[in-house]
Amino acid sequence: MDAFFFIPVAIMLALVPGPNNFCALNNGIRRGVGVALLATFGRVTAFAIFLTISAVGLGAMLLASETAFTAVKWVGAVYLFYLGYRAWRSREFHGLELADGVEKAGVVAPAQKTVRALVMQEFLLGITNPKAIMLFAAIFPQFIDAARPAPHQFLVLGSIYLCAEFVSSAVYSLCGKQIRRFIRTSRGVARLNKATGGFFIGAGALLLAARQ
Repeated sequence: MDAFFFIPVAIMLALVPGPNNFCALNNGIRRGVGVALLATFGRVTAFAIFLTISAVGLGAMLLASETAFTAVKWVGAVYLFYLGYRAWRSREFHGLELADGVEKAGVVAPAQKTVRALVMQEFLLGITNPKAIMLFAAIFPQFIDAARPAPHQFLVLGSIYLCAEFVSSAVYSLCGKQIRRFIRTSRGVARLNKATGGFFIGAGALLLAARQ
């Protein structure tokens, strides 16, 4: 095992665009980097579960089971469609300061989601994504030294990857913080919500198209 060479690989994999990273971007726009990083504990928990599954050899079994793979895929897709529909229909702006006022165009400012709710959203996006199992089952074995105990290597590599997820979340939420500066009108809020909804719906469609 060469953990040093795995670090850049882990960061590159973590930075790949996907539902969780877009969620961090969205949280960065609406709530800031700090809250987005706290919400990342949700996805990290989900990925830690997948890492454990892969470490004990169940990952390959799940990948081999078409029924299990399809079930997780459909649950994940339905959840993405649900998030997409809610975002598309939403007129909420969650903390964005609008230059044209809150009441214009029917934009409303409801109570913000709690950090706990954002953590749960990240967790559900992660745990219902079967591609995560494919990633851990396909990539991690390439860095495992068969001559050494596998559990310790999985622990080290898994810890590196989970830290890389925080790096990725920081990058995306920082980008979101910069985008926030350009959203100053109710029309901008509407476009943001529709873009958010469109992304989640598109991600759900792509997930349904995924194969083992």
